[in-house]
Amino acid sequence: MTTPLTLTPERGPDGAARLTVRGEIDMSNAGSLAEALAAGAGPLVVDLTGVEYLDSAGLSVLFAHADRLELIVTPLLEPVLTVSGLVGLATVRCPGCA
Repeated sequence: MTTPLTLTPERGPDGAARLTVRGEIDMSNAGSLAEALAAGAGPLVVDLTGVEYLDSAGLSVLFAHADRLELIVTPLLEPVLTVSGLVGLATVRCPGCA
């Protein structure tokens, strides 16, 4: 059973735009992520620490906005972003990575 995707837009303590993402990102809901990312302009911190699964549809959405994203990820997602090349286009932080 898949975990539903939840998208929570908010502001960080410094006032920066932030989007907290939880659940699974796949072709069935990548459009919702695309809409959430397109809703604002300028830099955006995307907290993906609650994401349990990310497929190529989700990666495609992140690539489309990579130049303005700071992604916060877990050790589960970091290798996927590295192999895909996204770490070369977006700022990626992995607090739990060595």
